[in-house]
Amino acid sequence: MIASEGQIGRVFVIRLEEGDVVPDCIEQFAAENDVAVGQVILMGGIGGGEVVVGPRISEQRPPDPMLLPVDGAHETVAVGVLAPTEDGRPVLHIHGAMGRSGNTLTGCLRGGVTTWVVGEVILSEILGSGAKRLKEPDTGFVLLRPDVGQRES
Repeated sequence: MIASEGQIGRVFVIRLEEGDVVPDCIEQFAAENDVAVGQVILMGGIGGGEVVVGPRISEQRPPDPMLLPVDGAHETVAVGVLAPTEDGRPVLHIHGAMGRSGNTLTGCLRGGVTTWVVGEVILSEILGSGAKRLKEPDTGFVLLRPDVGQRES
């Protein structure tokens, strides 16, 4: 386990509108408002796009992601962690569960999904943790490293 400590900074209440693309619009908002690290909670409607639902073969490196389409409006709840890459660009890793007509689709929204009617987001800024997203050679993923920018005591 790798960890760092931070403090809650600003808290933003954001309304996503029809057609806004997640995670892109939240990453753009974070960049425009100088939010480097944060926690995101999202609820509302998702109307289209694709979600990553796992690797095609669990043991394969780098993994070949399985993508499933979001077919029609779904009720959605999701949670994610925002952290900057080495170049300072905020990247949101967000997983969600989407339901429609008694069926549930759960996965990573990294592939991009569009808001249907409205999405409600709480973005809580985390100050002082020093967390970054660094590319891991084995998987090819840009993964969270909480300890990279942490000051030693």
